[in-house]
Amino acid sequence: MSLRRALHSSVAAICIAGVIAPTGVAAPAQVAARGPLDVHVAQAKDFSRIELHWAGGARAVTRRDGQVLTLKFNRDANPDISRLRVDPPKWLKTAEARHSGGGLELVLTLTENAEAKVGNADGATYINLFERPPPPEPELAATSAPIVAPEPPRPNPVPASGVVAMDAKLVNGQVMLTFPWANPNGAAVFRRGDAIWVVFDAPADLDVSRAPRGLRQFSKVQSFKGSDYSAVRIAAPKGTPFFASAQGAVWTVAIGPGAQSQSSQVRIVRDDVGGPAALKAVVSGTTRTLKVGDPIVGDTLSVVTALGPAKGVPSRREYVQMAVLPSAQGMALESYVDDLNLSHQGDLVQIGRPTGLTLSPISAGVERAEADLGAPQPAGMPALIDYANWPKTGKGGFLVRYNALLNASMDEASKGRDAPVAARMALARFLVGSELSFEAIGVLNDTARTHQELLDDPEFRGLRGIARVMARRYKEAEADFSAPILADDPSAALWRSYVASQLAQWPEARSQFAAGAEAFDQFSPAWKARFARGDAQAALALGDIDGADARIKLALMDKTAPLEELATRLVQARVVEAQGHPERALRIYAAVTSAPVESLSAPALLRATQIRLASGKITPVQAANVFDGLRYRWRGDSTELETIRALGQLYLNQGRYREALEALRSAGQRLPDLPEALQLQNDLAGAFRALFLSGTADGLEPIQALALFYDFKELTPLGADGDQMVRKLVRRLVDVDLLDQAADLLKYQADNRLDGVPRAQVATDLALIYLMDRKPEQALMAINSSRTTILPTALNVERRLVEARALMALGRLDAALEVMERDTSREGSDLRAEVVWKKKDWGGAGVLFEKSLADRWKYPGPLAAEEEGKLLRAGVAYSLAGDDGALSRLRERYQGFTDQARNPDALRVALSGVQDGRLSVADFGRITADNEAFAGWVAKMKVRFRDRPAPVGLRTAATPTPARTAQAAAPPSKG
Repeated sequence: MSLRRALHSSVAAICIAGVIAPTGVAAPAQVAARGPLDVHVAQAKDFSRIELHWAGGARAVTRRDGQVLTLKFNRDANPDISRLRVDPPKWLKTAEARHSGGGLELVLTLTENAEAKVGNADGATYINLFERPPPPEPELAATSAPIVAPEPPRPNPVPASGVVAMDAKLVNGQVMLTFPWANPNGAAVFRRGDAIWVVFDAPADLDVSRAPRGLRQFSKVQSFKGSDYSAVRIAAPKGTPFFASAQGAVWTVAIGPGAQSQSSQVRIVRDDVGGPAALKAVVSGTTRTLKVGDPIVGDTLSVVTALGPAKGVPSRREYVQMAVLPSAQGMALESYVDDLNLSHQGDLVQIGRPTGLTLSPISAGVERAEADLGAPQPAGMPALIDYANWPKTGKGGFLVRYNALLNASMDEASKGRDAPVAARMALARFLVGSELSFEAIGVLNDTARTHQELLDDPEFRGLRGIARVMARRYKEAEADFSAPILADDPSAALWRSYVASQLAQWPEARSQFAAGAEAFDQFSPAWKARFARGDAQAALALGDIDGADARIKLALMDKTAPLEELATRLVQARVVEAQGHPERALRIYAAVTSAPVESLSAPALLRATQIRLASGKITPVQAANVFDGLRYRWRGDSTELETIRALGQLYLNQGRYREALEALRSAGQRLPDLPEALQLQNDLAGAFRALFLSGTADGLEPIQALALFYDFKELTPLGADGDQMVRKLVRRLVDVDLLDQAADLLKYQADNRLDGVPRAQVATDLALIYLMDRKPEQALMAINSSRTTILPTALNVERRLVEARALMALGRLDAALEVMERDTSREGSDLRAEVVWKKKDWGGAGVLFEKSLADRWKYPGPLAAEEEGKLLRAGVAYSLAGDDGALSRLRERYQGFTDQARNPDALRVALSGVQDGRLSVADFGRITADNEAFAGWVAKMKVRFRDRPAPVGLRTAATPTPARTAQAAAPPSKG
């Protein structure tokens, strides 16, 4: 993180702390911002102290030349050293800052009688200056040599029986071997090849008869006894983790991955004391150095035993004349020469030869540091990250460490399928510890392709799952952590909880977090905060506000980086908002918006804007402008989708339907694994349904509604709702005589979406629209193309009437009468009268029209439009037939209705039978009756479209594929 971003994050965190603090707590005094390097000076009676505080830390190399002390740093800065130059502390003459090679050199000139000590403490480099002590008198020097007191005798650890009975039990997948002694004693626990050795510094008979059989952790246990030691050899597969611990006089050895604390590291360094080249190591509580014979290999091991607590060498160290074996307790050496000497003075263990060891020169410090680091070892549990050891790079830096591990893994892989996987797993641990997730996934996947058995290895599953989480591949990580081998592992449970929270599987997140509570404290502060934060989100989603608040407090318990704390504060603001304190939450959101990373500031701005909108502090237009800019400012995660959802809902509430649909559709199918993606798609589908199914779009002009429908036709749902949506739109189009567009919609529906009875009904409606549009040929084709053997009686009757009307319009009058020959319904009688009229059978037409009026003449009141048309046609028909008697009867019955008619003059002429002018009364009446009859029929059909229920039923002959789903929603627009 750059200095600017670090400062911004810290300032935001301080602002939030002020918001969270209860009212009345005084704000701390403001402190000036630190520079890259601050110089502090202090003076005491016996020494002076100079402290150099670097922001972010720095490494220093010290050089002393007489009274000139030079500190060269790997970073550059321009510190304020005026205090050292103007008023230097005691034992310092002056100071000078130089800039060389991109680094700072601080040159301190000491007084003649001054000594200096340079060190590091609390992240700062310090220089203590003090007076040089006088040289000792010769005679006193001889007598001042320390006298080493002999070690006091320790109580005998061997029980009175001389037998130590090993006990064994299986705990959470680990085999726990315990050795109860009479008194505390020293031990060494190390690995050599395919065996784990446990060596004690007392000769006792070790009873291993209780060792379990048939376990995957080990296959065989053997005990040995020497003159001054006793040992157990355990045959265990390579790579099996092992741990040691001591409690009083009881030693416990754990085999297999599990919740065990790591041993302290024993550091082996060059012995710089004059004489032959040698090595030394400090092993606290050293008791003995032993020679232990290995009956399998046939050689002798040099072993250092020590009291607890456990301390060891984490990985094998190779030297020219020996190798230091990996250990969980004590030390063990495998010698390649006969005269290797191992001794100790107190806790100081010395390794050498009479003629000296062959060691690398000091100039090869980088390579030696890399060798000392060794390969990263498995963590205590399969899903833990050992941040203390895995990402270590040594003095050579990242590339040297990475290349060493990579070369070892490549050499291992070149040996074929039967080669071990230790080097490749070590490389994966280094990459995971360095949070290079994609590189780690590649290494692990490549290893698994040649070693399928790794899929049953808990550490492999844990490492790959962790890497996938870091890469935000949550679905893939879920598959790894759900492997049966990790089912009972608490460290994996915490990862399952975190993955579930990222996938909005809230109940699963909560239950898995509880299952992983045992391993929670073994993770780094950053991951502890993330796990607790994920559980807080799950609790919030499930309505457990108190539980969410408790998890936020847990996440804030450990000190984390400023950005990590801001992420926790962001969730805390949501909890505060849910507790009913929007103003307090708004202050937290406002503080987080100043974070230097968009992944934090963007969601904070989104929620702050939503609160301001809800409280009336900003207008919907202002909120829409913020949302519209925010969706382009930060993209790639759930915040983008939540912003688009908020903008779409805001547009919908304002009646800006097209803008709302365009905003919601803009996300497309991006980020499909996020729960917000599903919510956004549901919003988009819901908005489209509300517009065209629930009547929200009824306020639009029909042509506008049609254009909107065509532009977003891929949103039309399959099934009954989609069909109902199309029919509602068709009704509106028919109402405004947009018959071509209505026919296109229904034709596509009948041809592509429906089958059986629903298809026949929609085709009947299509034929009616064609008839209203004076297209009888197409109406007849619609009827004929949808014939089926099993149809309801009512639908059959309706289809015959439509077919007869189409035939009538085509002039096929006899065929029309034949189709409805047996139809005795009122609609059939009316249509039959029209066909007879078309045939110019005036007498028959007059009788049919008069019959359809029945006894209407007996009831007062104006005639309906349809009744008036029938009366008009009956009069004209009787007049043309020359049936004066029938015409007189009709005139007598309906003469009183003429004054209230819509067209009284036409009705009087039709009933009078008198000719006037060039047009006969019959001709005038026939023309008028035809026009009014057709207009009346069209009006009646429009009413039917409004009132008819929608048919339901999907086509069953073929299931639409995903590629056709968008096409099957609606027909393409005409163009």
